Amino acid sequence: MNAAALPKRTTAGSQAGGFCGHCGEPDDGGTGPASCIHRRCGELMALEPPRYCPSCRRRMKVQVTPLGWSAECSRHGVLVP
Repeated sequence: MNAAALPKRTTAGSQAGGFCGHCGEPDDGGTGPASCIHRRCGELMALEPPRYCPSCRRRMKVQVTPLGWSAECSRHGVLVP
């Protein structure tokens, strides 16, 4: 499928839709201190692309290149940094 035809999501936030982009577990909610698990996920997300869709928790197809990365959810399209 042509990448230009897919909708582009420009936010690379790991927990924008309620799920962690690294481990796929539900978000802490953001009202209190983050759990130790999600604090570590946040540190890892600064270094590597998300593996799970933050909107639906599906595993994404991730492509890493020397110049960056892109991740594609089968339902929500392409996520770019």
